[in-house]
Amino acid sequence: MASRDDVKKRIEDLIEKISSHERKYYVDDNPEITDLEFDRLLSELKNLEQENPELITPDSPTQRVGGKPLEGFPTVEHRAPMLSLDNAYSKEEVKEFEKRITRLLPDESFEYVAELKIDGLGVALIYENGVFVRGATRGDGKTGEDITSNLKTIKSIPLKLKDPGSIPGHLEVRGEVYLSYKAFQTINKEREEKGEPLFANPRNAAAGSLRLLDPKITAKRSLDIFLYNISYIDEGLLPKTHFESLLRLKEWGFKINPHNKLCKNLDEACLYYNRWKERTEKLEYDADGLVVKVNSFAQQKMLGETSKHPRWAIAYKFPARQSRTIIRKIDVQVGRTGALTPVAILEPTLLSGSTISKATLHNEDEIKRKDIRIGDTVLIEKGGDVIPKVVKVLSKEKRADKFPFPVKCPVCDSPVFRPEGEAVSRCTNSSCPAQLKERLKHFASRGAMDIDHMGPAVIEQLVEKEYVRDFSDLYKLDEKTLAGLERMAEKSATNLNNAIEKSRNAGLQRFLYALGIRYVGERVSQILSDKYSSIDELSMADKENLEAIEEIGPKIAESIVNFFGQESNRELIKKLKEEAHVKTSKDIGETKTAVLDGKQFVLTGSLESFTRSEAKSILEKLGGRVTSSVSKNTDYVIVGKEPGSKFSDAERLGIKILDEGGFKELLKSS
Repeated sequence: MASRDDVKKRIEDLIEKISSHERKYYVDDNPEITDLEFDRLLSELKNLEQENPELITPDSPTQRVGGKPLEGFPTVEHRAPMLSLDNAYSKEEVKEFEKRITRLLPDESFEYVAELKIDGLGVALIYENGVFVRGATRGDGKTGEDITSNLKTIKSIPLKLKDPGSIPGHLEVRGEVYLSYKAFQTINKEREEKGEPLFANPRNAAAGSLRLLDPKITAKRSLDIFLYNISYIDEGLLPKTHFESLLRLKEWGFKINPHNKLCKNLDEACLYYNRWKERTEKLEYDADGLVVKVNSFAQQKMLGETSKHPRWAIAYKFPARQSRTIIRKIDVQVGRTGALTPVAILEPTLLSGSTISKATLHNEDEIKRKDIRIGDTVLIEKGGDVIPKVVKVLSKEKRADKFPFPVKCPVCDSPVFRPEGEAVSRCTNSSCPAQLKERLKHFASRGAMDIDHMGPAVIEQLVEKEYVRDFSDLYKLDEKTLAGLERMAEKSATNLNNAIEKSRNAGLQRFLYALGIRYVGERVSQILSDKYSSIDELSMADKENLEAIEEIGPKIAESIVNFFGQESNRELIKKLKEEAHVKTSKDIGETKTAVLDGKQFVLTGSLESFTRSEAKSILEKLGGRVTSSVSKNTDYVIVGKEPGSKFSDAERLGIKILDEGGFKELLKSS
């Protein structure tokens, strides 16, 4: 039998080998072993780690996907602001960019780096002593969402850096997560087969995939990344130029775009732009321009930035791709939130290498503004979006009458509602078939009725077989019916049936959130359940009374009044209450005791005596508020096993930290 030291050494060897082969396959595009050989190495590592869990390390390839689905994304602060780029659409505008920086540094000459502008989602990755510890979205540029678990699923992101001689203790790098055209088409094909709405373009699909709360689903999306910048590094370790930094990133094992080019002057960068604007069809991913950056970091520092853009870089955008065709029909589609979206059905036309037969018309106002009608010859444009848009009407010779935008839902015939100040009309019937599948997912989710074991595959079958036409039908299901679903074992059917039964007593706050009223999230549903004793009492509140409640604004109030104003929604609630016996009012014991009134809490890690939902519910009943991120306004951070970055954020800000014992003591004293 191998000794513990031998096992540890074998695990370390396997991690090094697998990481090296991942890099060769996903970064260098130069695999050295077959998929079968790779799978065998990974299987051996998994088995050794299962037998010796104490030897699992954060940089192990097995840790790319693991753990339970997240309850939400906390926000984190970037080490340096993630600014957007200023845009140029002509050579004259690019020349003006150079004039501006020359006025700021009149005695300097400039060298540039030209990089393809990948149309994806910007992220920041943090490494400590060469190990990947955190990743976040751009957000508002100062703070973003912590999506570390999802970023770990991207095989081209190294969990541990190669060591070419010097690894910084602290490093933050920036990159663009994207989807290849092939991966995008695969995802949309699967969604079409499931009857789910299609992603408009690879960028939307990439962004949606990164914000999924279950990393296991993200892992199936084949996301990729190009790294383009070092945004923070230990003092003295930053190379002198941007181009050198790209080479350094490559040495550490990051994936760098192979088309980056060092240009001696701006004319050379413009020639490179001209070369690429005619060749983007040869790429396997979306690129909507060329980013031109001053190469010298010393010059970048002197040039600085505005509140929005760095002064030392500009995005030189490629011209949009256009074609002319005829509108044969206008359809109005209903999305999962009830949004009505008009779509032009076109005479098929070739554009950017693919046949286009549909174009988005956005909304009712867009149709009126451009006076778009059936029979018109129109100019369509395909920029970053895979779904083109109608730019303008070219010919009105054979046009029909003005398009009458529906006042009733095209799917369920319910009245259409358009909130004041918004461009989108919506169907507010919560049982509308077009919305039902997505609404059921929300109704069953953790923060709502918490019906465990009710996943997308189950919901798909329940709707397709017409077992469930609205929320109340869930409570008519029995074990026999559930056991008859595909891939549903008897034990699973029992578990699901028990979860449905348990959800009848989820409580007023969860029930309000589960209904999916627009703008009524977990926080608003908590505020409403504190104010009103039952769903019936809330349904009688008018807009003025609702707006008088702290944190309830005009939009939320109008949405609530409109929801309860729909007869179909009132009928659904009646069925849930009287036929399904779902609890829609508070017990006396549910009334909030304001012992911790005004105190803000953050939860991180796993608690032994409470689920996160239970701990949150207790704190809110005592008047506390649970938030997703640590800030200077946080009063307590409650820390369980394996805490995340919130723990270190609390230490940095000097926030009071409670372990589980301290949390229990606080509850006792309250």
